[in-house]
Amino acid sequence: MPPITKELTVGQVSQRSGVAVSALHFYERQGLIHSRRTAGNQRRYRRDTLRRVSFIRVSQRVGIPLARIRQALDRLPDNRTPTRADWARVSEQWRDELDARIAQLVRLRDDLTGCIGCGCLSLDSCVLVNPDDELAADGSGPRRLLIADDPADTDHTHDRTA
Repeated sequence: MPPITKELTVGQVSQRSGVAVSALHFYERQGLIHSRRTAGNQRRYRRDTLRRVSFIRVSQRVGIPLARIRQALDRLPDNRTPTRADWARVSEQWRDELDARIAQLVRLRDDLTGCIGCGCLSLDSCVLVNPDDELAADGSGPRRLLIADDPADTDHTHDRTA
């Protein structure tokens, strides 16, 4: 095994992170990660770039938009390797949002076989839970499964439990 170095090539970051070189270049163009150029114009990344790339991948997987990911990463120090406390501050910013997403996924898992408030009225329970599509007054979409913090979501005055 080769010795651990302080800086990594784009190929090394790609191999270690499992992210394609083209994706790393994209992340760099988007300002999510940074490199320096050698005298031979080759990219070199600090080792903490591996954590940034992992953070980006996981954040994207749970649906966080790149703009929000960039905002979070912009709060990390650029002149030094982020500490555990730095990462804790970043993760705290999303705790409420992630909790809401988790709650939405649980609702989806548990309620998808019942009435979700979409207006189809095709399931037996829909006629009881959402008679005459009353939830349409709250807005469009699956009213019973939407995140409460969603700006497109309105008051759930007709919400019921099945």
